[in-house]
Parts: sequence; C-alpha cells; structure tokens
Amino acid sequence: MGTSSRAARIGIDVTAALTQGGGIGRYTRELVRAVTALQSPYQFQLMSAQPAGPPPVPDPLPNPDHVQYRPLPIGEKWLYRLWYRLRLPLPVQLATGRIDLFHSPDFVLPPVAGRIPTLLTVHDLSFIHYPQAYTETLVNYLNKVVPWSVGRASHILADSEATKVDLIDLWAVPADKITVLLSGVDEVFRPVTDERRLRQVRARYGLGEAPYLLAVGTVQPRKNYQMLIRAFRPVAANWPHNLVIAGGKGWLYDDILAEVEAQGLTNRVIFTGFVDDGDLPALYTSATLSLMPSLYEGFGIPLLEAMACGVPIMAANVSSLPEVAGEAGLLLPPADEAAWSGAIHRLLLSRERRLEMVAAGFHQARTFTWRRAARQLLTIYDNLL
Repeated sequence: MGTSSRAARIGIDVTAALTQGGGIGRYTRELVRAVTALQSPYQFQLMSAQPAGPPPVPDPLPNPDHVQYRPLPIGEKWLYRLWYRLRLPLPVQLATGRIDLFHSPDFVLPPVAGRIPTLLTVHDLSFIHYPQAYTETLVNYLNKVVPWSVGRASHILADSEATKVDLIDLWAVPADKITVLLSGVDEVFRPVTDERRLRQVRARYGLGEAPYLLAVGTVQPRKNYQMLIRAFRPVAANWPHNLVIAGGKGWLYDDILAEVEAQGLTNRVIFTGFVDDGDLPALYTSATLSLMPSLYEGFGIPLLEAMACGVPIMAANVSSLPEVAGEAGLLLPPADEAAWSGAIHRLLLSRERRLEMVAAGFHQARTFTWRRAARQLLTIYDNLL
C-alpha cells in the first residue's frame, strides 16, 4: 500500500444507497456496511447527491468513527447534468474532501482531481443488450457515459463472469483490468418461523391466505414478467396459487399490467409495489417457488435471497443467472412459456423435488456473503494504493 503513515482515505459515491430501494441500491448499502465493518487501515469518505425524497430504507449507511458522510446539496439529476451535459469538471473531492482512492459503485465515474486511482463497478450492460427496456434518453446517456467511465477507471469491478465477458467482448477492456466481485446475501435472509410475522407481512401486502409463486424485482420489461404472466395462465387454471410480483414501478409498467388483464388474471396476479427490506424474508418464506425469468441480469440477488430463505428457485438460463443458481436452481429458456408452465406444474406436484432444491439452495447461498465480498474489496483497495 503506497501511502504514508496516515490512514488512506477512500471516497465512495453512495447516492444509489439513498435513492434506490433494490438492485444497485441494496448492493451499495450492503457492500459499504460490510467493508466499513471490517478492520482496515482506511478512513471512508462517503458522498452522495441529495435524494429527491426520504431514503428508501431507514439508516442506510454505517456511522462508525472511521466513516464520514458528506451529502451534496444538489439532486442527482442536476449533479450529473453539470458533470456530463454542461461538462463542468467539478471534481468529486469537492464532496469527499481529500482522498487517496475513489470508488464509484454505480456505472459512472465522475471527474476526479489529481492522479489518484479510481475503481468503477459495472453491474451489467443491459442497456446495450436490451435497450427497449429503457427510455431512449437513458440509453443514449449510458451509451455515452459508461464506456467513457470504463476507459478512465484504473480498475473495474464486474458483478459476474458474464458481465466481465461482455466488457471484454463489447468494449475490448483488457481482462486484467477487471475483477469479478460476487455479491452476497445478508444474514437476515433466512427462513422466518414466526407465524405471526408471516401473517403480518401477508396482510401488509394484501396477499390473503392463498399459496403463491413469487417474483422479486422492479416491474419493467427486462424482468420478462409479461412472459411469466402468460406462462402462469395454465398454472392458475389448475392450482390455487397466485402469482406475486414484488417490486417498484419501472419503465413500461403499464404494459405489464395490461398483460394481466389480457390473460384474464386480474384476481390471480398481485403487484405489491416496493417491499421494505425487513419484510422480504417473510415474503420469501411464505412462497412455494421463487421465479426469475429475466432476459438479462448482471447478478440476480433475489435468487440468493430466496435460496437463503429456503425457497426453490427457477431462473432463466441467461447472462449471470446460472452462475448464481449453480446446481440448486431449475434453469429454463426465457422465451419458452410452455417450458415455464410445465416446470412450475411439475414442481408443484413434487414436494420431494422441492425439498431437494431447498437443501441445494441453502448450500449454494452459503457460498455468497457480503463479508467475503468486503474482504475481497479491501484487497483490491490495497492493490490500487
């Protein structure tokens, strides 16, 4: 570590931890909590743009003595307009103060003063593979800013081998410039045995008493919910299970709602909206199956959470999802409605097979921890300094 006797200062942009409930927001919260909880020689300077409203989760950031939090009095959209549209090279040190390394965990590397090393996390390249899942404005922005950030960064973190391969194949990023840092699953994700708690969560999200299949993730086209809804129709005709889709409203949300109406499933598909992190373990525990038919994922944390809570998983056999599921999940083509319908039907018929998948899922989930990810991250910081 090439620093003097003073503690090296690591700047981290934690805007996503404050503005996003799931996905990258959860990744940032959990990784920052874990890395600041470890013994290390570092002082952490956390900065963020001002959230438009209250943070999506309570107490999202750690607050020990070696962590300082410095919010900017400006919203995220305005900050990025200054940086990337007006091209004002306001260095990130205006927020962090003096730092020895800067880490951006959300695709985009802001202007940094001096020749300090920089670390950039690229979660996926879905905006290239599935641009139809985003607004044209966002796709144009990401296509410009993300490769520019990748080129400037000293080193890159990828969520999976699939994302690393994408970076190499699509943008010719040298392989030795990329490290795969696998996500973890928080220890709160375990089977909930308190029946009262399970009933409370069912009631909070209007789930009633019927058994259900669960899909967790922002309601947007990339999650492939329209296919899942069509595949669910023959299941609903033969089983009492409802389909519960748990996630906030995303791009083209109304099209997905329209698919429910078109399939005549208004009374069998439940949209919970955003689910508080504290309610997710109970929501998973009560599910019969957890489904992730996404067209593309940089990682797929909901698969880990479901396995840790003792729920059998089914996932699309694309991008990073096979890496996460391992031998524990049932993998299917994301466009094959009949395959999904048939597989769900067979698993509902076989409690023995579901129990085998639960055991395999517990084993697979134990290999992914935020503490392991944090230790790896500290080693990367060491190597860059």
